[in-house]
Amino acid sequence: MSGSPNSASEAAPAPASPAAAVEPSAEPLNVLIVGVGGQGVIMVSKVLALLAQAQGFQVKQSEVHGMAKRGGAVFSHVRFGRQVWSPTIPKGEADILIALEWAEGLRWLPYLKPETGIFICDTKRIVPPFACLNRRPGAPLRYSRETPADVISQVGEGYAIDATQMAEELGNERAANVVLLGALSTALRFPAADWEQTVAKFVPKKTVSVNLDAFRRGRAWIEEARVVTPAVESRAAEAPAPADPAYRVRLDIVAAWCKSCDICVKICPERCLRLNAERIAELAEPEKCTGCRLCEWLCPDFAIRVHLEDISAMAADAASEGAPR
Repeated sequence: MSGSPNSASEAAPAPASPAAAVEPSAEPLNVLIVGVGGQGVIMVSKVLALLAQAQGFQVKQSEVHGMAKRGGAVFSHVRFGRQVWSPTIPKGEADILIALEWAEGLRWLPYLKPETGIFICDTKRIVPPFACLNRRPGAPLRYSRETPADVISQVGEGYAIDATQMAEELGNERAANVVLLGALSTALRFPAADWEQTVAKFVPKKTVSVNLDAFRRGRAWIEEARVVTPAVESRAAEAPAPADPAYRVRLDIVAAWCKSCDICVKICPERCLRLNAERIAELAEPEKCTGCRLCEWLCPDFAIRVHLEDISAMAADAASEGAPR
């Protein structure tokens, strides 16, 4: 997990966020939520809008989604205050920018207030198909190369958080958006209990417990990051793997999450995926798979995870275990 307030390595007191001082008599507060289809951008904005309304604010919400599938841009404007006239946020006027995907967060940075805006971004990368023209493992992608440190230094207050990994550790990658809600909650003067009650209204009843854990993790992570800069670098800045390693591809497909949408089958450049008799995605021809990760990045339900296993390293480990001692 990674993140960094706009301070260096020294501990610093929590900054006075402009959002924390909002009152019903003040100017409207502007929160922009961005990401790609399937990540839950609209759910995040609806939780915030409902909570703000319950706190006595007038709320305006505007969103663009519709046909956006995995990889398609989705964004939502939420404005609340004593009186709000327009539902959209002008460029340079967002008090808080919440991004569920790294490149989308960078694309919307011009909308953030340059001196006082708060930037909270998942380091999750969902790479568009046109960025994967070279499908060899470790090949460079046509994707943003900015590191969290590059970006955080350019904003008033910023955090790069590996919300997806945090959700994975809880057993449900799809709760990453709720991790970011927890992070957002630290910037607003709304009681944590009210946040949790509102979150519980929007998530499936079977997942209330894991989503509340995700919310608390995100909230605790930001509170700690405001005092101590985490030392672990994020996924967005990982170095690419060697260009042609001896590797084996393994796909994990969660059948319960697969919705039989056929996106992975149609997008696969090697045509090695198919839907089985139960219309669940499966790897039909493993020898053709290059591990390009397009199926993983474009699955709208997070049902596929690609693993590249280094065969040479595995053989070396096996040899060392079998050697006489």
